[in-house]
Amino acid sequence: MSGSTDKSSIYVPPDSSLSSSPSSPPSTAKTPLYQPAPLPLHILIVGCGLGGLAAAHTLSSSGHSITLIESATAIGEVGAGIQVTPNVTRLLERWGLGEKMKQVAVRPEAIVFRRYSTGERVGYTRWGSQFEEGVGRGAPYYHMHRADFHKLLFDLAAPNMELRLNSTVVSVSPSSPSNPQPSVTLASGEVIKGDMIVGCDGVKSCIREVVLGKKVVADPTGDAAYRAIIPTDLMLQDPELRPFVETPEMTAWMAPGRHLMAYNIRAKKEFNLVLLHPDDGSVESWTAEGSADKMRTDFGDFEPRVRKLLSSVSSTLKWRLMDRLPLDSWVHPSGSVVLLGDSCHPMLPYRAQGAAMAIEDAAVLGNLFSKLESREQIKPLLEAYQELRLERTGNTQASSRLNQHIFHLPDGPEQRHRDAEMRKAMLAELYHVIHNESEEERRRADIWGRESLMTGIRYELDEEIAKQVAREMEGNEGNPNQWADRKKNIVQFGYDADEEVEKWWEVHGERIGKIGREGVSAGAGAGAGAGGVVEGLKGSLERVLTKL
Repeated sequence: MSGSTDKSSIYVPPDSSLSSSPSSPPSTAKTPLYQPAPLPLHILIVGCGLGGLAAAHTLSSSGHSITLIESATAIGEVGAGIQVTPNVTRLLERWGLGEKMKQVAVRPEAIVFRRYSTGERVGYTRWGSQFEEGVGRGAPYYHMHRADFHKLLFDLAAPNMELRLNSTVVSVSPSSPSNPQPSVTLASGEVIKGDMIVGCDGVKSCIREVVLGKKVVADPTGDAAYRAIIPTDLMLQDPELRPFVETPEMTAWMAPGRHLMAYNIRAKKEFNLVLLHPDDGSVESWTAEGSADKMRTDFGDFEPRVRKLLSSVSSTLKWRLMDRLPLDSWVHPSGSVVLLGDSCHPMLPYRAQGAAMAIEDAAVLGNLFSKLESREQIKPLLEAYQELRLERTGNTQASSRLNQHIFHLPDGPEQRHRDAEMRKAMLAELYHVIHNESEEERRRADIWGRESLMTGIRYELDEEIAKQVAREMEGNEGNPNQWADRKKNIVQFGYDADEEVEKWWEVHGERIGKIGREGVSAGAGAGAGAGGVVEGLKGSLERVLTKL
């Protein structure tokens, strides 16, 4: 077939000895969760990003034939660091990728919030085993290079899909009474037909316009981001920077209108930097180059250690952050075209959930379509997918937007209140460490040690005050450090996409199973009440926006 590709030859590997070999087979340590559907389909997936590959895996595991269509001529290293949170790693482990993740990931011990100008620690929440065993429900929290993550999913999905590279989709034809098979037309003029189309084509999705019947314009957030990577061997030579490698944490420096996130990737061989700042004319792209000198100027008022880090950056990527309110629908009225990932719910990076939401989408879609028995069930199952995912992704969008406001407060009363509340949560955390953890855990939490040496600011822990705060702050609900808020953590990181499908199926499965049998029609779909959910989500997000 024209455009069909030998998958063993198209992956351009990252320049890292830690990345899995292009020829490495995926792990088969666990039995696939998704059983083959009674009725297999030919499904076209547009877009070979993380969401597209995850969907290719889950839908092929459900017995469906997959054609994945990608405009790029080769698949190679893209982006920089990425956070892979427990709501995703539990799925990846279920898919047999647990050991492969460990080889390329870093397990952060905590998240730390600092004042931009002094480096003073104002917030601290432990991750590691206690986080994973609690709100993570046994799943790890990892930091990885995006290319390594993409490669893991590619190797997992590739054996069970046809990959079409250099294949740009220029139009989409949903199914109709006169044309029962939906199709895509490529720039070459070739038409590819299938039984269903999944649009995983990102924030600039062309499939989205087909689903909605109109163009949805993205809203600029006012922010742009620099991304850069530093070899950690340079940092290990500097006594002031070495602790950032030796004790792997995610560190956030908060400043008026800006913030910086930094963490280790690739088995602590590289240090990833993401620098958010006011947009000054960047573009919405993962690959646009920025000026390292301009980056250093934009963050020139940060503490000396940050300036030292930035002095080691020789090149940077820069992209504009855009946002969109929740869509009215993810499913075309024909029930033959559906959206997934950034094409329907683009996420800002302030909560590190963009890829997570796409992979959850894929798990839900694959699980639902493992139950497909008749063509009449396709649309109801797509509506069920939307019903299960719409509210969660909308709430996550709002949570991400909220962090933009929290991190970027101007110096003044509101910023001081934020820092004071973060300190309370940190005191409660450190009090727990003192009374419940080992000497090694106390060292890692740095209650009395290196912090004062690094910043010149002595951190004193008054145990009586800490005890009182620990009682008052139990759960940290509503704390500006959203990672300290136990309730939010359980909702965000304790979520199990497959579990949610099974709970939904227990209630609705019998009704869906009757569709297509003995003349029973779909009637009002599972997502018939989605309009009210969308309006509520839009209202929530707009309330967040009024704070910004």
